[in-house]
Amino acid sequence: MSLATFALFLPACFALNMALGPNNVLSLSNGARVGIRTSVLASSGRLLAFAVMIALSGVGLGALLLASELWFTALKLGGACYLVWIGVRLLRAHPASLPAAMAERNMQEAPGRTGTLARLAKQEFLVAAGNPKAILIFTAFFPQFVDRAHYAASFTLLGTTFLLLELVAIGIYAALGARLGAVAHRTQAFRWLNRVSGSMMIGFGVTLALLRRPAT
Repeated sequence: MSLATFALFLPACFALNMALGPNNVLSLSNGARVGIRTSVLASSGRLLAFAVMIALSGVGLGALLLASELWFTALKLGGACYLVWIGVRLLRAHPASLPAAMAERNMQEAPGRTGTLARLAKQEFLVAAGNPKAILIFTAFFPQFVDRAHYAASFTLLGTTFLLLELVAIGIYAALGARLGAVAHRTQAFRWLNRVSGSMMIGFGVTLALLRRPAT
């Protein structure tokens, strides 16, 4: 892959990483509730899901999945239902005051709080894995930059770069969420934060349910 091609890929890829999607809303919400560190660590679930998707797309299985109407429909509806479920939980969540939220954040940062971290990582994984739009990115976007003469090496480079930039985006959203959590020092502010995050999750779920399979 030429340096010029890679230079074109970087900003386009980072724009995709920074797009406000369901996983980034999770990072924002987790950052506000449990802090930057836990939010970033929980995103390992998302990175794992994306790594698997990249590997599948690299060997051509991603394209086959998108070409199958049955599997595409099952994946998108399952993902859509899960996003709506998360959204409803956020809408119904009991808002915490700043002292309570900060106490919870400190508890999550303490050693031994692996139960909550594992739960959040699983949530990140399921949200990422249940979104066929991610596979579409890897099967439709990556090939535009792949060096056909060195397919495996260039696809691996693109995939690794995507994951690294995704980690940067995760950190940005988690930091923004933590900042919002610190500013939202009243119960009413946390309630509105939950409402906005929950509504966005439900919106993402509905949008995903209406997503049409690409024509083959």
